[in-house]
Amino acid sequence: MSDGKIRNMEEFAAASGLSRPTVSKFFHDPASVRPPTRVRIEGALEKDDYRPNIFAMNQNRKLTKNLGIVVPCLADPFFAEIARDLEQRCIAAGYRPALYGAHDDPALENDILDSLRALKPAGVLLAPLGRVSNLRAIEKFCADVPTVLFDSMVDVAGLTFVGSDNPQFATLIVNYLCRTGEPPCLFEMKTPSNPNACKRRLGYLQAIERLGQTPHVIRVKGEGWNFEEIGRHGGARALAEGRVRTDTVLCSNDRLAIGFLTACYEAGLRVGHGDGCALRVAGQDDHPLSRHACPPLTTVAQDCEAISRLAVETLFRGIASDASAGQATLFEGRLVMRDSA
Repeated sequence: MSDGKIRNMEEFAAASGLSRPTVSKFFHDPASVRPPTRVRIEGALEKDDYRPNIFAMNQNRKLTKNLGIVVPCLADPFFAEIARDLEQRCIAAGYRPALYGAHDDPALENDILDSLRALKPAGVLLAPLGRVSNLRAIEKFCADVPTVLFDSMVDVAGLTFVGSDNPQFATLIVNYLCRTGEPPCLFEMKTPSNPNACKRRLGYLQAIERLGQTPHVIRVKGEGWNFEEIGRHGGARALAEGRVRTDTVLCSNDRLAIGFLTACYEAGLRVGHGDGCALRVAGQDDHPLSRHACPPLTTVAQDCEAISRLAVETLFRGIASDASAGQATLFEGRLVMRDSA
């Protein structure tokens, strides 16, 4: 740009102080941007004497049928299951999805976003790591590529999100446990990877206090996504130290609960709601393995089918309009009663 001539849309967007997606939206449909933005772009066009290459614009819009699907951990059966459902929906719609796992590594998550840029995807379905994610990188990526977040919402305004109503999960299971026995304590990680855990803690505290009971939270050490081991070792210490002061334990997620069940077994404590049982244990998520735990785990099920369906539909609408809705849609959980509580 040394000669002062605007050569492409990126340079025009930079010169006019607007984002490239906003400028692109204007050229495809001037009515799709706000009136003040439209006036600003029209003024910049007169000033800079820039005219876009319409052929190149159309080629770029139709460049690929590639889609990206990014999850925190492909080894987790929950994410493997929802990723498979998303993948099948995208394939059925004629797209070519590429599946990525971030392995609880924020640097890898950033690298995946960079790789997707090179792939020139039509859009991306992203379940971010959450607490350790680079929020600036996610915000910048979502400004450039039609993206729908699912499972875990990060603290960036204006992003489109489809997921579960986590406070409602905790309220639902707390009400059930209090109806059928002692009020539960909450068993969670001190530094959870997924921000959903914080929303569930808030739901637990509000539900317990609403019922006139005293909340009790057991927080254990642990990092990353190895929840079963964290639940097992943290649970064993909590039991040995007498920190479990009620006969009912609500775990922040099912994988922690499965680890806690192992700790109970190793401590010689029978779990369930029948005669001879020392503890009731419940989880949240309805993880694919929770029904095969011993005993089978009482939990709150996510509506994975609805989340997957709406995430894909929302992404396709965003691709078609070259814009995203910037709204959050939350689905309530469903109580699943099994033998553990």
